[in-house]
Amino acid sequence: MKRNRIAAFAAAATATALVLAGCSSGGTDTDATDGGGDDLTPVTLQLQWLTQAQFGGYYLAKANGYWEDLGLDVEIIPGAVDIVPQDVLASGDVDFAVAWVPKALASIEAGANITNIAQIFERSGTLQVSWADSGITSPADLSDKQVGSWGFGNEWELFAGLTEANASGYTIVQQNFDMNALLNHEIDAAQAMTYNEYAQLLEATNPETGELYQPEDFSVIDWNEVGTSMLQDAIWANAERLASDEEYADTAVKLIQGAILGWIDQRDDPQAAADAVTAAGSTLGTSHQLWMANEINKLIWPSTDGIGHINEIAWDATVEMALDTKNQDGAQVITTDPPDTAYTNEYVDKALDNLESDGVDILGTEYEPIDVTLQEGGN
Repeated sequence: MKRNRIAAFAAAATATALVLAGCSSGGTDTDATDGGGDDLTPVTLQLQWLTQAQFGGYYLAKANGYWEDLGLDVEIIPGAVDIVPQDVLASGDVDFAVAWVPKALASIEAGANITNIAQIFERSGTLQVSWADSGITSPADLSDKQVGSWGFGNEWELFAGLTEANASGYTIVQQNFDMNALLNHEIDAAQAMTYNEYAQLLEATNPETGELYQPEDFSVIDWNEVGTSMLQDAIWANAERLASDEEYADTAVKLIQGAILGWIDQRDDPQAAADAVTAAGSTLGTSHQLWMANEINKLIWPSTDGIGHINEIAWDATVEMALDTKNQDGAQVITTDPPDTAYTNEYVDKALDNLESDGVDILGTEYEPIDVTLQEGGN
């Protein structure tokens, strides 16, 4: 285990462990002795999707004992199609949750009293992908086309891009969480994440050549380059408990701190992240999982102000697009500005200060992605 990174904090964690013991920080029934001892504070963390390297940093934080050394016994709860993590958090069923910012903003407007306490992904991983010979190279080219979208709050960058480009005459097609509709030429452009669905294309066999498809076979619209990207994976906490429960606020710092160490491990060894999520039950293929870990790293590193610190400019841009963009039904993400409690850097900055004082690299300025060769089917 790589626990040496937080050796300086182990004593402090031990000193406070007895105070925190037994302070169950959520509605989930968790045994404090599972994976630790009676002196560990049980914590539940709800993911927004299934176990995969998108969440590799959290699995490494648990596997490498970082949370345990900080006095936490963290239960990672995978998501599913019918799970809305920020709403599960708001209902009190879990202590913390991972969710995209636009989706969480919609829940906040609907009454969820939650706070973004760490913006783990600095960049968006969403693409709109079409065939290279389609002539689609920009959002304006989506006019009069069959455009795939998953919906469920994943569509806002697409609609922001369409709005900015004054695209018209397009038809939004409900897309499954795969790339079959594009591969079968049922739609002109498909939604894809750099770390998942785009890899599915490159893992598929071109029937004309018998070889795997290559990047040059496709045209990609990257919302980061277009300028309509929105903030994605962040750690969210219960706003009321942050304000009223000192132990919960202290737990928030420790949760972030351990998670950051896990994400640093994924940065430095993406294969370790792929192995950790596989050990945790992911059934995705070996090369696909490594690809995902590598692509997730690109969304985090290098970090501008320290991993997890919420950039006010990026936050404001996401909020502005959420207010100004309408989908095909005329709906907006939100209709009013979110409250001041929608985000805070108080807890992540404490975690970053602790780590930086111990010499931990929280910026990753020297980060370089690795080369990953995908295999058929991601195996």
